Amino acid sequence: MNTSTLSAKGWVVIPQELRERYGLKKGDKVHFVEYGGVIAVVPVSKNPVGESAGMLKGETSLVEALLRSRQEDAAKGK
Repeated sequence: MNTSTLSAKGWVVIPQELRERYGLKKGDKVHFVEYGGVIAVVPVSKNPVGESAGMLKGETSLVEALLRSRQEDAAKGK
């Protein structure tokens, strides 16, 4: 477990091992997320669009499924 000490100014040093593992460099931004009594430090995405590309990839295109559904509804008179 990596441990740091909170300074009088509220500063915390992210241990070198974790900075290297997550590619954090001087000037990078992080989010502080609080949930269920836990504080998580989450690196801010440098390229959110590029990093999220393909996340929802499945066997069926969602656009094709929507178009097919709308054609079926139109055929039923809905």
